[in-house]
Amino acid sequence: MTPTWYDLLGVDRDATAAEIRTAWRDAIADLDPGDRRFRSLNEAAEVLLDPQRRAAYDATLEPEPEPATAPEPEPADEETARPLTHDEPGGRRPTWVVPAWLLAALAVLLALVLGCAAYLLTQPSDDDIAEASSQAQGAAETAVTTILAYDYRHLDDDQQAAGELMTASYRAKYDELFTVIKQNAAEVKPVVTVQVVASGIVRSGDDRVQVLVFVNRPTTNAKTTEPVVSRDQVVMTMVKQGDAWLVDGLDTSQLAG
Repeated sequence: MTPTWYDLLGVDRDATAAEIRTAWRDAIADLDPGDRRFRSLNEAAEVLLDPQRRAAYDATLEPEPEPATAPEPEPADEETARPLTHDEPGGRRPTWVVPAWLLAALAVLLALVLGCAAYLLTQPSDDDIAEASSQAQGAAETAVTTILAYDYRHLDDDQQAAGELMTASYRAKYDELFTVIKQNAAEVKPVVTVQVVASGIVRSGDDRVQVLVFVNRPTTNAKTTEPVVSRDQVVMTMVKQGDAWLVDGLDTSQLAG
């Protein structure tokens, strides 16, 4: 039987959107964005997190087989199940003296464990990294709607607002790209808005986090007044500077229609 999107993400067919999103985030956590399985997991999440596309996909699946009924366990034989007493053959409890060398080895092991524990106490905890990742993810979702959106009628304001969400090094690259948009704006008259569909953590750290964000980008221009929606996946590198999470890298690729 061909694996389904549900099998790929490891969730039941009646899983909620929250369960699917959690499974997807866990599945891509240790994968490189260029990995083929990374792309398959993203495609599965994209379909299953869209109610209409999920309903259409579910209609193509075969019904799930009925679960087999487990046989009733046979009752244990009363005689064999009864514990031995001290007076019966085989029922005597042996005595054992702990060798001195074993005690010494245990003492050394305990010292090593305590040393490792002391070192780990100086490192960021899993809770700290999880909290940092959550903050970076929220900042990425907010930043992407500003950085990728622009309107030919107020490009200077759009550029300034986006630049405030970036590190100085990435803003220099962004300004180069935005200059091209400005050069063509008078003729093309682009208006781009951004809607976040879902996001997940690709790489975690206490001061540097990579976030994957799925977005829809409705776009109009001088030739098209009816919005044309492109679906993109955006890999964002977030860096903590002071109390703020700033964008230090952004890579956009369009998903297949």
